[in-house]
Amino acid sequence: MSDQVGFVTMAGAKAEGQAPEIGIGMLGYAFMGKAHSNAFKKLPYMMYPPIAIPKLVAVAGRNASATAEAAKRYGYQKYYTDWRDLIADPDVQVFDNGGPNDAHAEPTIAAAQAGKHVFCEKPLARNAEESKTMLDAVQKAGVKHMVAFNYRFVPAIALIKQLIESGKLGRIFHFRAVYLQEWIIDPNFPKIWRLDKSVAGSGALGDLGAHVLDLARFLVGEPKRVMGMTKTFVEERPLADGSGMGKVDVDDAFISLLEFENGAIGTVEASRFAQGRKNFNRIEINGENGSVEFNLENMNELKVFWANEEPKETRGFHNVLVSESYHPYWANWWPQGHIIGWEHTFVHEFHHFFGAILGQHEVAPYGADFVDGYKNAVICDAIVESSQTGRAVDIKYNL
Repeated sequence: MSDQVGFVTMAGAKAEGQAPEIGIGMLGYAFMGKAHSNAFKKLPYMMYPPIAIPKLVAVAGRNASATAEAAKRYGYQKYYTDWRDLIADPDVQVFDNGGPNDAHAEPTIAAAQAGKHVFCEKPLARNAEESKTMLDAVQKAGVKHMVAFNYRFVPAIALIKQLIESGKLGRIFHFRAVYLQEWIIDPNFPKIWRLDKSVAGSGALGDLGAHVLDLARFLVGEPKRVMGMTKTFVEERPLADGSGMGKVDVDDAFISLLEFENGAIGTVEASRFAQGRKNFNRIEINGENGSVEFNLENMNELKVFWANEEPKETRGFHNVLVSESYHPYWANWWPQGHIIGWEHTFVHEFHHFFGAILGQHEVAPYGADFVDGYKNAVICDAIVESSQTGRAVDIKYNL
């Protein structure tokens, strides 16, 4: 990756045959388990020469037959039905937590205490208090820690980061983001774990909003004050076991106003009730010298406007195809115009994490560590508090 602003470069990788193996133990095998396993398999031959070789040691899950099938499908050497056995396995060096949100804190803390490096899906935990216990544990243990905010590793997002850090956009005035999906609009859609506060912590806020709030911090800086509104549109849903109806106690949508420490202002919105939107994650940043716009549904493209471009008669937004060899990460992929997809962000992400484990760089600031995960949870909690009180809430970190 380009080293213009400190991103990891491929020159740091080891020569063929010298890359160390890193033993992976993964909790969970569904959506994120599939995405992570796919990345582990691709990484050695796409991020070449590899910085490390992921060794798929074991996968853990509650259902024995399903976990065994996942191990067979993805190529893990063994499987466990208790995450404690996974952590106790001496061949596991990295604990990869892709379980539901209520299974983030206890296993991850135990893994850190056992000396394992930890990678955890977002949101880090169900609230800021729980996130802080995880942060304290990894810092005390001295292990490497990373939260799976994978959109930091989209090449177009990394390019935006370069433009901002180089000063080309100048002073930033606005950040606006929407993350929209449609998949739970049907009132007969069952009450799955993502709709249960005791398991998920929150709804669209933690599921989708956490991503764009992370991008706000990553690209623009720390927010100092927020105002928020949350809404639940369907308050009861059928229970998954067919035994009746259950109360939905998380948000279906939220909207928030942000004021950043650097003087910029922002709006962030997320909903799982947006008809026609599949995975519509759109951000726009307006600076004194230009603007950038990104939409995840067209993730290889970036719209850019430069205020002083000449000739002014043709001045306007340019649609840039981010696929050139000099764009972030592209030296390891295909010739220009041969686009990559959502799943490749995980390849970049784990490459970065392994580099941190091997001492080539830190996880932060280009990856999200548990400090970032904790701060994200503080902001999410503040948005909920603002929605409940009707007042702006100052952001205060306990670090």
